[in-house]
Amino acid sequence: MSRPLPPLNALRAFEAAARLGSVSRAADELHVTHGAVSRQIRTLEQALGAPLFEREGRGLALTASGLRLRDAAGDAFSALQTAWAGLRRDHLPSALVLGCPGSLLARWVIPRLERLATDLPALKLHLSAQESGFDAALAGLDAALLLGEAPWPREWQVQALAPERIGPVLSPRHARHAALRDAPAAALLDEPLLHTTSRPQAWPRWFEAQGLDAGSLRPGTGFDHLTYLLEAAVAGLGVAIAPQELVQADLDGGRLVAPWGFVETGGQWALCSVRGNGDPRIALLAGWLRRQLGS
Repeated sequence: MSRPLPPLNALRAFEAAARLGSVSRAADELHVTHGAVSRQIRTLEQALGAPLFEREGRGLALTASGLRLRDAAGDAFSALQTAWAGLRRDHLPSALVLGCPGSLLARWVIPRLERLATDLPALKLHLSAQESGFDAALAGLDAALLLGEAPWPREWQVQALAPERIGPVLSPRHARHAALRDAPAAALLDEPLLHTTSRPQAWPRWFEAQGLDAGSLRPGTGFDHLTYLLEAAVAGLGVAIAPQELVQADLDGGRLVAPWGFVETGGQWALCSVRGNGDPRIALLAGWLRRQLGS
């Protein structure tokens, strides 16, 4: 028997906005952009054929339909979170469940798993790639490793590991590699720049750190995920911007170069868990991660 359901990603964005009373706060909780949450809500309203929010002064208020859906979605997500956390504990009793963005998992964590096993043989991890952000409850996870910045969800305890450093990178296969590698940073104002839709502030911050007008930059092709962005850069399709640690192996191997270096963004590598989670393995892992990021 068919069981029609609303678009689930859109429902998740709506539930966060309705619960928090703000699209911006929902975007912060889900670690996506304000525009991404707004688009998901519009998708849900189009599927329903009725508005879920209405303007109230300078803010938003739920319509009658929105109130009904908020209560139903809140109950459903709460029940799912509780059930999923219980299932995780039942089936992975000895593993610390660590969530992290897929690009970070592929480019930094996995290459260090052998070293982790040597240094901390008693620590068993179950790794969970999270492409749509982390909710405040970190449902199904014991901890989350991520790159981010304050304000953090109030429900989290956050262990800072290292400052985030970002910079432009390009491949020796890039058509203008020879001209760009010895050029000043201002030369990038004339380049269509590869970027990710999840970190729209990365290029502007880097340009501002160079004392350049970020309003003059030329956005090129955009990608949903950093992994795809960096694959495009390695293929010579353009200049990308990325955290230093995630491209260091490519720099060491000569697949990418970073002629303009890296700058701190104000963000940080962080290991996050729900407040009150006293699992000693989290502190143990945090110490190991700090040593790796500092080496």
